[in-house]
Amino acid sequence: MSLSRKLTALAAGTAALALALSGCGGGSDDGASGDLQQVKFGYIADYNGTSLLAIAKDQKLWEKHGLKADAKVFTNGPLQIQALGTGDLDFGYIGPGAFWLPASGQAKIVAINTLGNADRVIARSGTTSIDQLRGKTVGVPEGTSGDMILTLALQKAGMTKKDVKVVNMDASTIVAAFASKKIDAAGFWYPAIGTIKKQVPDLTELAKNSDFESQVSFPTAFVAGNDVVSGQKDKTEKTIAVLRDAMAYRSANMDKSIELTAKMLSVPVDQVKADAGNVKVLSVDELDAKTKDGTIGKWLNGMADYFVQAGKLKSKADPKTYYTGDLFTTAGSGSVAK
Repeated sequence: MSLSRKLTALAAGTAALALALSGCGGGSDDGASGDLQQVKFGYIADYNGTSLLAIAKDQKLWEKHGLKADAKVFTNGPLQIQALGTGDLDFGYIGPGAFWLPASGQAKIVAINTLGNADRVIARSGTTSIDQLRGKTVGVPEGTSGDMILTLALQKAGMTKKDVKVVNMDASTIVAAFASKKIDAAGFWYPAIGTIKKQVPDLTELAKNSDFESQVSFPTAFVAGNDVVSGQKDKTEKTIAVLRDAMAYRSANMDKSIELTAKMLSVPVDQVKADAGNVKVLSVDELDAKTKDGTIGKWLNGMADYFVQAGKLKSKADPKTYYTGDLFTTAGSGSVAK
């Protein structure tokens, strides 16, 4: 049986683990009724991807702004971009590795969320440097921040993906494949790495986001379908207002935001707290200021340089063509921070 077939079978046999990775959240917000506008919203089951939705649900922010959220969990950003393109989602969440997709015109970034430090290149015990991965099998979810951290780490070591055996796979498959020694290393992220560590406690971390902070930033973001932004301005503005209110609450209530995220994902609070430790939360005021002074534009340009070099983009586009900064800074008014 080929490696890809073995991994597919392995993934099918670990459905429970995949469910744990993707959480138990989702579905429509409780209590929404009447003439509320429905918003189809995708997210990833970690602190970055879930915390604002958990706050919005608890604080009834959707109802406040005349909306009703139908939230669906995904394992990565590129899948959500695809769903935006088909109309199966209105909005979604992506990590830094998927920013090349809106930069290539496939979606709009409607809000920058956080700065992440959860990505790692991990390997088995005894592997202590990236160059020792030559010829070894490395799992990575293509087009994600795991892909991005692997590419950057290889570049720093004077290598490319041609120097290793890259196997593209989804998150649940990587967890199972690493634990069962089907792959030697992975470009991956927390909290899923924490799940692997329970089975492989002596794994080594060969690279992390902060190793490259002078070269590129690692923002996370909320995105919308192009047709939603251009044709449903009212829904877009209301959704951004919800996100702004939730950001204000999160900045003022970090511990509570962790509790609410854990509740939405049905996982232990300590697990989410550890995950949040790899996140730099940005306040609404910071995001407004960084939008207006061009800082976020510089972040996006720096990421675009990386994506062009990595072959994801043919050329850079002006961030103003895919980051709706003006909409973000003007949507909503006030906050619900208590």
